[in-house]
Amino acid sequence: MLIGDFSFEDCDDYLARRLSVDGRPLISDPIRTVIARRSHGLPLYLDLSVMRFLELRRSGHTPQPTDFDHDFPALIARTLSDLTAPERHVLRSVSLFSSFDVALATRAAGLPQQAPALRLVERPFVRETPFGLWPYHLHALIRATIRGADDQTDDRWSLADWQQAASRALAALGEQWSGGSDRDRLLLVGCLRQGLAIARDYRLDLDWLTEAAWTYVGDSVWEPLDLAASPEREDAAATAADALVELLSALARRQHENRARTVERLVAVADTGLLPAELCEMAVYYRAKAQRDLGHTEASRQGMQLVVAGGGRLAPNARRGLAHLCRLAGDFPTALEAAEHLGWAGRHHRVVGDVRWVQGDMSLAAQAFGAARAEAEEHGKSGEAAMSQAMRAFTLAFTTDPTIEDEIDLGEHLLAQVDLRAATLDVRIAALLRDAGTYTGVEDRAQVLAAEISTSGLLFVQAKLELARAFHHAIRDDQTGVASRMGRLRELTREGYYAYYVDIVHFMADLALDTPSRAQWLDEQQTVRQRWRSMVIDRRALLISGPASGTP
Repeated sequence: MLIGDFSFEDCDDYLARRLSVDGRPLISDPIRTVIARRSHGLPLYLDLSVMRFLELRRSGHTPQPTDFDHDFPALIARTLSDLTAPERHVLRSVSLFSSFDVALATRAAGLPQQAPALRLVERPFVRETPFGLWPYHLHALIRATIRGADDQTDDRWSLADWQQAASRALAALGEQWSGGSDRDRLLLVGCLRQGLAIARDYRLDLDWLTEAAWTYVGDSVWEPLDLAASPEREDAAATAADALVELLSALARRQHENRARTVERLVAVADTGLLPAELCEMAVYYRAKAQRDLGHTEASRQGMQLVVAGGGRLAPNARRGLAHLCRLAGDFPTALEAAEHLGWAGRHHRVVGDVRWVQGDMSLAAQAFGAARAEAEEHGKSGEAAMSQAMRAFTLAFTTDPTIEDEIDLGEHLLAQVDLRAATLDVRIAALLRDAGTYTGVEDRAQVLAAEISTSGLLFVQAKLELARAFHHAIRDDQTGVASRMGRLRELTREGYYAYYVDIVHFMADLALDTPSRAQWLDEQQTVRQRWRSMVIDRRALLISGPASGTP
């Protein structure tokens, strides 16, 4: 049975079988009922109650239900008194952790030898999960009770003792993280979760948590870092650790929340004034990214410029952000020139790919995204590799490249290891583009995808989807469909950003532009037009000449 997993019926059955005389339960029904209700399903509580029942009988007292109508802390206090002093010391120390190993327990306790920790983990109330990052843990109720119990042992801890233990526990986690592999995400996330909780609950300095936070963000994987609420505070952030918890939570949750909510949370974090300057820069940068996703381009530009001026770790990323803003406005030469100076830190290959595909130059764009993926894999950045492959699949899906299935499959495979909403949507749009022009329910799938995208606040992904739908209608020579998608794109790009998507739809459908293009294309406009129109013609020819997923 798992600790804490006993139902009321399980508890009653256990108590009835644990002590019996002539096959009949020794503990009466009323006493079993009281014990079961007080136990919270904990086998430890049941065992301690059984021992108390036997002790009362040995002393000549007839046990009554009132003898067991007491809370868990009294039983924990008794358990503490049954341990040796070194074991009690280790037990209190490990109550700070959600899980631990012998080395972590010994270091947190500040003991020179592991013997007390080794004895403690053999106790029945310490549960072992052999395949976990740290194999041992206490039930959450036991942890909370130990940390809050007013036990009567001679060596009970003062508030200062708990504070010192928390400092040792945080340091021990930092040592384990720094001593592990640079690419061990499981260890990083585990140390962050536990370290943030301890630093927050005991108002400790961030110490190694700052560097760990940068490592967490730099990989673009975004595992959830959900922490239980502080047992003492439910109000606004009060320490740097509180603010860092909210910052990292907002960054991870943005993959599942509307970007407007992300902006709101990051503004609140920055406004606390609790974060050190370098982490405040993180909040400003990701706020600017979210603002760009929402189409708030001027606010995004101001944030990116602020980060660039600061010259911190995210300055290369912010320079990339400014290059993207140039691309969004249709200033492609400036964006491409900026990419040449970004280097790996600024993800130069991905920026080049983003500029090239809108020119209809899918070969160069795909090469750039492939180079971006390879460079990311070389640096061990799985999130960046997934984003780059998603865009490579999206780009090639406009063409008749026979490897498109493999490209989409690879994108899905890489994304399965990370949590990146926009890139996941890019791959799903690529799947639509692959089937564009057929009768395989492309429009039905597009409508479902549009509804999902609308909840995310990702304006640029909405525009990509509409472009894909226009491609589908252009292949089918459905002028009504083309006009509908063009109208939707005009709504999405009325602020001027991504306005060249409307131009591209004209190119694909071989229509004259209503007004002169404001985009500064890398090549002659006619060349760009011919590229986009050729992709439509090539797809029509493929659907006519060869087997497809549907009938054109």
